[in-house]
Amino acid sequence: MTAEAASVDAQPAVRLHDVARAAGVSPATVDRVLNGRPGVREQTVLRVREAVQRLAYRPDPAAARLARPRAWRLAFVLPEGGNSFVELLRSELRALGPWLAEQRARAEITTTDAFSPAATAQAISALRGRCDAAVLMVQDHAQVRAAIEQLAADGAVVTTLVSDVPAHGRAHFIGIDNVAAGRTAGTLLGGFIGACPARVGIVMGARSLRDHADRLYGFQQVMGREHPQIELLPPLEGHDRSERTEALVHELLRQHPDLVGLYSIGAGNCGIHAALKSTGAAGRVLWVCHELTAHARRALLEGAACAVINQDAAHEVRSACRVALAQLTRERLLVDQERIRIEIYLKDNLP
Repeated sequence: MTAEAASVDAQPAVRLHDVARAAGVSPATVDRVLNGRPGVREQTVLRVREAVQRLAYRPDPAAARLARPRAWRLAFVLPEGGNSFVELLRSELRALGPWLAEQRARAEITTTDAFSPAATAQAISALRGRCDAAVLMVQDHAQVRAAIEQLAADGAVVTTLVSDVPAHGRAHFIGIDNVAAGRTAGTLLGGFIGACPARVGIVMGARSLRDHADRLYGFQQVMGREHPQIELLPPLEGHDRSERTEALVHELLRQHPDLVGLYSIGAGNCGIHAALKSTGAAGRVLWVCHELTAHARRALLEGAACAVINQDAAHEVRSACRVALAQLTRERLLVDQERIRIEIYLKDNLP
């Protein structure tokens, strides 16, 4: 580094008070000009802007956020019911409360029937005028997209979580690449099964959930291309409910006693595990599932599940909050920090 460069780097940052002194006004006036608030004469506005440009002043978004008289309101819309992964998200969000308070923000959770477009759209519409940012784990449907677009048009920052809804106005998606996750499941299960002809069952929440549809596409893509000897049975929709997935897997095993593999795309793993155990298929049927919940961990340790494809719930909640606040304050995002990665767990590498 040259002496000239070192000298430039050593210069102290320009503060709001420096701009006020250069423009001959109060810091409060500078703040009003920077935030576009009324009550400042045009000549004064021009003088402040000239000082900002001359001094190369860059506002500190974090300081501006902490100086806000009202906390930012973040609204999370999550699926209702007993989904273990959703419970992990809720728990992580509650744990993040003290950090959010330090950022002059607070989060509230609303639950809705994720498989009802009308109920989901109504839950989103109810947020209009009541939040600064919304984080939504919802299904992709025309009614839902319309509600998201209305919410964004009102000025709220909208982020989707886990399952994307690429509506106009949606600012960001927080989650794994679900097509890649499905391909990963295909590679794992195909490798476990080997070269012999086999039948594989599929249980998903619903095709209306974009993350489930994307995983199914990736899984079928790999199986069809690399494992043509494996027959994929039609997917069964369990709506992420354990009692329903248990009944579906019971019937699946009754109809196909020679079943070799099983891919569960969504939640309801507790029910699947129970069905495999009660029919004596645990350990014989090669099972790959998603999300390292307490149920999936137990299935791995008992040998009922071969592998779990995971996304870090804590990382997703932190990232959703960071992204929402950055959008609100126009702070720069570290893209790599917000990338949610696909994790693969076997019983030998459980954290």
